[in-house]
Parts: sequence; structure tokens; C-alpha cells
Amino acid sequence: MRSLRVVCSSREIDLAAEDIRGVTCVFHSSRFSPSSKMAQMVRCRVGLFSIKFANQTVSRLFVPVKYQRSWFHTSWILDVKGKELLMPSLSPTMESGTIVKWLKKEGDNIQAGDAVADIQTDKAVVTMEMDDEGILAKIIVTEGTKDIKVGTLIALTVEEGQDWKSVELPSDAATLVSSASGTTEAAPSSTPAISSEPPPPGQQNIAMPALSPTMTSGTIVKWLKKEGDEIEPGDALADIQTDKAVMSFELDEEAILAKILIPEGSQVEVGQLIAITMEKGSDWKTAVVPAVTKAVTAPTSEPTVSKPSPSTTAAPAGPQPPPSGQVYGLAVKRLLEEYGLSSGSIKGTGRPNRLLKSDVLAHIEANHLQKVTQIIVPVLEESKKTPGTGSTSSPIIKPAGKGSPYIDIEVSNIRAVIAKRLGESKANIPHSYATVDVQIDKLNELRSKLKTDNVNVSVNDLITKAVAHALLECPDVNSLYQNGQVIRAQKVDISVAVSTPTGLITPIVFDTPSKSLADIASNIRDLAGRAREGKLKPQEFQGGSFTISNLGMFGIKEFSAIINPPQTAILAVGGGRVELGPSLTKSTRMTATLSYDARAIDEDQAAEFLTVLRSILENPVALAVAKSRALRHRRE
Repeated sequence: MRSLRVVCSSREIDLAAEDIRGVTCVFHSSRFSPSSKMAQMVRCRVGLFSIKFANQTVSRLFVPVKYQRSWFHTSWILDVKGKELLMPSLSPTMESGTIVKWLKKEGDNIQAGDAVADIQTDKAVVTMEMDDEGILAKIIVTEGTKDIKVGTLIALTVEEGQDWKSVELPSDAATLVSSASGTTEAAPSSTPAISSEPPPPGQQNIAMPALSPTMTSGTIVKWLKKEGDEIEPGDALADIQTDKAVMSFELDEEAILAKILIPEGSQVEVGQLIAITMEKGSDWKTAVVPAVTKAVTAPTSEPTVSKPSPSTTAAPAGPQPPPSGQVYGLAVKRLLEEYGLSSGSIKGTGRPNRLLKSDVLAHIEANHLQKVTQIIVPVLEESKKTPGTGSTSSPIIKPAGKGSPYIDIEVSNIRAVIAKRLGESKANIPHSYATVDVQIDKLNELRSKLKTDNVNVSVNDLITKAVAHALLECPDVNSLYQNGQVIRAQKVDISVAVSTPTGLITPIVFDTPSKSLADIASNIRDLAGRAREGKLKPQEFQGGSFTISNLGMFGIKEFSAIINPPQTAILAVGGGRVELGPSLTKSTRMTATLSYDARAIDEDQAAEFLTVLRSILENPVALAVAKSRALRHRRE
């Protein structure tokens, strides 16, 4: 071979024989017919370029993107074709995640089983591990980027021995990188100034923890330590309002609180940095705030009063004629209200005696009318504040000539989570209902006898005990529905709905059948009291196999409750009422409604459960068996 012509990117390069030590040749199968011997792609390498081309700055030949798919990407001339690393699904319900921290950096070797990144799912922070070995070539999505959908490209890897610096980026990589950087650049004015300096030895970054499985964000109610204070293992650092209650965040190691990054009352997402600690004995003032932070929703203390739009003017001056007897629809009525018009001022062209929308629009255009001005005034009175939710004051929008103000009330974290979970339950679970009337005269007699023995129990305590025995006889109702299958619970753990100032919460009476009436009453009183104070532990309200919701003390006769997933049933209990029987004798009756998941419980199973429950409540002999045990326990 005396010479060679190389065609690349629409350029032709003539190389003489003396200038060539070797070259890599690539042929694509589409250039030849299927019957040709060259129908397969051929690749050969013969040495290196000559010394004549060794001093040139261009070490690789770059091919346009639209032609790169026709070439080998493992060539030493072209960019390396990387292996895509996608956002994994780390939980059955995960739809998107947040990369909390990359455990590997670009250029690091990865072995099978190595942890690559910590990812915040919809449940907790989970470590993503690699199944194959390689090199982390390019990080597409940076730390702190939230709401990354499952299946999104987050990084590129190459095989060992390949040039990871020359990895080929996808066409939409720039968009991903820019969106990730835009998320991290917006820092609130209330946070300290960030620095790009490396952190000093002993610095530990504290992130917002997930204090419940369903927690996605929390509000820092109060910092229990201040900057410079020493922290011992087990010390509470801050009170955090989760989606369930206000809980104390404790540290397991000793340290010094160096910097508080998030002020009290701010709503913070799980995984975001909230504080920095230093080792004991070090200078805590040398702590460096990381450059990667996420936006914070800070509370607003003053209402913002917006000015009226300059395009709006007042309604036409002068009294309007009284409304006529013309007939018109909702669209016409809305136009008349928006422009402050009366139907008597416009003659309708519709038949019979109908005012059309086109008539009103023509009248507005002919008289050059504008919409009625909205007068915006600030709220003078503030509602009570919930810890960590900030001020609830907001502007009132009052139309001119009308005196019906509306106040926007801020939704707390707990209320928002309750609304979301109940909406999902009602939308995804096929609710079925069964109702039964129970005569509770003997139940009230049993309660009176227990009071004479200094055993104070409520009707709800007796119902809880009766439901526990009924679930033992009807185990199909004591079940959960998860991952498309019915799971029968091994123990009867009854959740009791308790109303708190921040919303409804369901503390659990564990292993209810094994407890006496006195134990159940004492347990429910303790759980309800601590629930209203926000001092319940996560394990005390997460779980349960069956729920009871009682509104009888509020005078509610009958109602239907929404199932608390993954449970499959909930019992709604109404209040007792006095009725006359067939023989004109008075009796006290109570209505109980069972809401059950039709996917897990059949109609006959629900009917059997209610039948057993009614027989126990109307003849509460089994409930009185634990009476002697309770008294013996009291004497001991």
C-alpha cells in the first residue's frame, strides 16, 4: 500500500506511505450488499500513527452525532460508548427518587456489589449497588436533585481498560445537567454562605432524617441545641414535625453543633442538610457549609398585599336598572356579575324572552366596559398557629360592593398527608359496607358492675375487647392487602382512631385479645393522651391489622369510615340511642358499620364477622372473664 485516503466528517486526508505506521480501518455493513464477503463489519488495527502526526493537538477523530451510530464506539479513535446507569426502582411504590450522595466519583473503579449512591425513595434512604464491574465515567445528575423519575439516565459507566474521559454523552445530557444545577443553585437567603473549600477533618453533615416510612418532608419546630453546644450520644438535637406527630431527633455519636443551616419553622425535605457537627476537641468555627444544598420553604410572617391590576376599572357609574324577567344561562350570569351589569340593561335577542351571551358581549364591547375592580385588604386577625407551620394570615379578596371575605388557611404537613392517603385509599380500594344494629343494654350493665369494683372502662374499651375476640373467630377479616395479595395477620393489633389538633392518628393496642379490660382502658388512655401531645413513638402508630373509629361520644348515630391501607377493614361505631321494642319496652341500640376491601374480604365473611361481634356485645360474658384477672392484677 503506497497511500491511503481517510474520509471523516466530510473531510478527506491523503496520507503517503512513508507517513503511515498503522491505521484503524472500519467498514460498515450497510456499504455492501448482503451477498458480499464484506457484508460483515471489519475492523483492523496496525500500529500507531507516524511521528509526523504525533505532535498534533488532535488525538482523536470526532464524527458527527448522526453518523456515530454507524461506527464502533470502542475504537481508540472515536469516543467511548458508555453503559447507561438508570434511576432504579428501590421500592414497590417508588416512582421517583432523590440522589442524596454519590459514593463514587468520576474515574473510580466499581466492583460487583459496590455501593454507588444513596437514594431517597418514597420510604427511606436506600443504597444503590452495582451488579457489574466497570468505571464510573460521567455523573449526569448531581447530588440533591429531587423528583428523578425511575428509568431516567443518571450516570455513564465504561468497561475497565477504556478511556473513561472520552465517554460519549447522550444528546439530552446537557439538559439533565442544567436542570440539576438549577435545582442546587437556588439557595435561600436565610441559609449561611456556602463555600467550595474542602471540609475540615471531623466535620459531619446532618441531613433531615425520615422519622416515619411515609415522611417526605418535615418542619423544624425547635432547635434543642445551639451552635457551640456539645452533644452526647442520645441527646435530642431538634423537635421535628413529621407527617404523623412532633418527634425528637436524636444523635448517636458525641460531637459539637457547629452550624445550624435551617431556621426554626422551616419546612425541609428528607435528605436535605439541616446542620453541621464537628468532633469534640476541634475548632467548631472552622466548619465549611457544602456547596450542594436544596431549597427551603421558610415560613412567612407578614401577609403580602397585592395591588389591583391596572387593566381593571370600576363598574359603570350610576344606578343599574332592576333585573328583567329574561331567561339566561350560567355563562350569561357570570358575565353580568364580572362586569357589574343587570339583565334589565340589555335587551335579549333569543326566543322566547332569552338573553344570550352574544348580547352581553356586544353590550360590553359597545360601551367599552371593564371588569369590576377587586379590592384587596390584609387580614387584621390571625388564626392560631400550629407549631412549625408559620403564620396563617393571608390577604382577603373582597369584590367591590360585597362583604363576604374568605380566609385561606394553610394546610399543615400532617393534614396534607392525611388528605393524600385518604384520597388514595378511596380511589384505589373498592370499598364495600355492611351495617348492623346492636342492643347494648347488657354491655352498659357490665360497665356499671365494673365501676363498682373500681375498674373504669368506657364503651369504646368494651367494643375494642369484643372486636379482638371477633377477629380471633373470623381471621379472614384480620388481614392486609399488599403487592396484589392478601396477607393474614398473625396477631390481632387494633388501631384506635384518636382526634388531635393536627389531625387524626391511630395508635395501636398490640396483641389486644391477651389483655384485660383494665389493661386495654389504661393503654388507650395513655396512647390518646400522648397522641394529643405529639409524643407518640413511630412504632406506636405504624402498623396494626384492624381499626376502630368511634364517633358516638359526639352524638353521631351512624357513619362510614375510610379504610387505612394496607389494612382491609375498619369499624365505624355510632352512639347509643333509646328505642321502643315490639313489646313497647325501652332498649338501647348502637349502629356499627364495617367498611371492608372487596378484594380481600367477601360479603359472607363480613356478615359473619358482624354477626359474631353482635353476639359478643349483646351477651358480654366473654368480656367479663378478664374481670377477675384485672382485679387480681390490681391487688398484686
